[in-house]
Amino acid sequence: MSGLNAAQKEAVHYVDGPSLVLAGAGSGKTRVITQKIAHLIHEKGVQARNIAAVTFTNKAAREMEERANKLLGDGQGKGLLVCTFHSLGMRLLREEHKAAGLKQRFSILDSTDTFGLVQQLYGTTDKQLIRKAQSVMSLWKNGLLDPEQALAQAQSEEDAQIARLYRSYEATLKAYQAVDFDDLILKPAQLLKMNADIRDKWQNRLRYLLVDEVQDTNACQYDLLKLLAGPRAMFTAVGDDDQAIYAWRGATLENLRQLTEDYPQLKVIKLEQNYRSTLRILQAANRLIENNPKLFTKTLWSEHGAGEPIKVVSMNDEEHEAEQLAMMLSGHRFERRTKYGDYAILYRSNFQARVLEQALRKHRIPYVLSGGQSFFERAEIKDVMAYLRLLVNADDDPAFIRALTTPKRGIGQKTLEALGEYAGERGISLFEAVFETGAESRLNSGMMDALRTFCTFINNLEDRAQREPAGALLTELLKTISYEEWLYDQNDERGAQARWQNVLDFVKWMGEKGEEDGQNLLDLTQKVALITMLDRQNEDSAPDAVQLSTLHAAKGLEFPHVYLIGCEESILPSFSDGEGRELTDERLEEERRLMYVGVTRAQRSLTITHCKKRRKARDMVTCFPSRFIKELKLEADDHMPDETPNLSPKDRLGALKDLLTKSKSG
Repeated sequence: MSGLNAAQKEAVHYVDGPSLVLAGAGSGKTRVITQKIAHLIHEKGVQARNIAAVTFTNKAAREMEERANKLLGDGQGKGLLVCTFHSLGMRLLREEHKAAGLKQRFSILDSTDTFGLVQQLYGTTDKQLIRKAQSVMSLWKNGLLDPEQALAQAQSEEDAQIARLYRSYEATLKAYQAVDFDDLILKPAQLLKMNADIRDKWQNRLRYLLVDEVQDTNACQYDLLKLLAGPRAMFTAVGDDDQAIYAWRGATLENLRQLTEDYPQLKVIKLEQNYRSTLRILQAANRLIENNPKLFTKTLWSEHGAGEPIKVVSMNDEEHEAEQLAMMLSGHRFERRTKYGDYAILYRSNFQARVLEQALRKHRIPYVLSGGQSFFERAEIKDVMAYLRLLVNADDDPAFIRALTTPKRGIGQKTLEALGEYAGERGISLFEAVFETGAESRLNSGMMDALRTFCTFINNLEDRAQREPAGALLTELLKTISYEEWLYDQNDERGAQARWQNVLDFVKWMGEKGEEDGQNLLDLTQKVALITMLDRQNEDSAPDAVQLSTLHAAKGLEFPHVYLIGCEESILPSFSDGEGRELTDERLEEERRLMYVGVTRAQRSLTITHCKKRRKARDMVTCFPSRFIKELKLEADDHMPDETPNLSPKDRLGALKDLLTKSKSG
């Protein structure tokens, strides 16, 4: 417990009932959670296998587990469950698959799989419509609404249409013996609610719950946690109402208020000492967030000293902003002898990154784009990978569906549903069902012939994949399925060219890897699956580079020096919610919390920029500084007028040399 402050110690020691730890930005919440796990095991005799710590991201779960195991040592953490909400749901669903009406090896469809399914059911190729339907159905699931309830509550014909689509979508998932990402929370919650035996079993297994980022939970996640906690209510919820920024994906601050009503004996402990930022940064953040109505009042403070003034810089337009940012960052780095990795440039929306990337590349400043799409996550690579996944495991139902329908072979939704129902009854995979004579009673001979032709083609490829060079076989596969022609049918010429080039790069890489390592296509496919997983896991091993990130993606991170850009009315706060709805008081409060998250990412210095004009379509429009800048109530000398000259490359080089000389002599 050494090094914990009084509030942290109180949060760790309190185990007599439900508790809510209000953990302000940078107040050491992960330390409190991991120390509490150690306290429960060492001092209170709770078995590690009876403790679950639940958070939102794999990265947070890994960090928590590593820190807990270091504290525990000697294998005392064996059986401890530290995972995301979705991992917990999947674990429960796999174990209770029979009660959930699923086969043991049920499939989990990712967003790309469900996009294809919605596209087929909706009968449209309009990507915007498809994504909206996906989003609306996801919000309904997160809000515990089934298709009939959604239809009853529909406010418009479009909502009613999506609700009817939702009904077909759910029927298709059931036929496929598949679940989507939201089902990993919804189905376990439904199961615990309806089945007392399963509920008792899991309440007895998970006797103490620690829940991170509770302000980000949606109605369904809150329900799941309440059902797991049961009447004993032995849990610690950790969160910060000032950092609730995910209403757009169903998270609700109402859950924090609900905690105080559902658990009148709830012990509330506030962590207000910040270990991250200087006093100036924290005071500005406190003044900003005071403008929001408070569920719980708290004031962050720090022992890090006053620190540098926060700078507010006015720019001419977005190109000037990007150019000057590159200059300011380079100068600051030379002067302070810092690393590129010490800097982050944060913005409200992804569109702001494009001009920024151009300026950074021009000045040869290395950067990483947070949340950037991995090569292996691209749709065209996943299309090809579906075939390869089938070669490795014919029971991979999502891969079967994707490969069978990409490119299309005249096999429609009704055929797949009938096959899925038969496979579900038999408890076998779709691939295996194709070769059973019983399936013939469900499907006409034409469809059975088409399905068996496809599956025989896969079986032949699998046999050859063990002997023939990977690159050549992959090239033949793409030619046989006419994938290039299909890409050009589905996309405009420019899009098709880019996607086909990615596929060619992938084929080349697989061919070279196969020759170098002496591996066949099956071995390489498993290697790619591992690379894709490691891609997501090794987020921490980034090169020395400036971090470019949206404010949403930056939550939970911290950087010595932060540039918060584009702080203008209509950008931050954003006037549009993507649906054209006006900026309500609730949305303004969330936008303010987003600004607060941006400000509190900074450890030592914070620079805020805004533009006088910005390009919108073909026009330059006048911009106004964000109201949030005024709410920070900064000192007069923090505001810097736009006096940064546009230097020539020669003058710029001279200025940087001067800075370098000064830093050496200093």
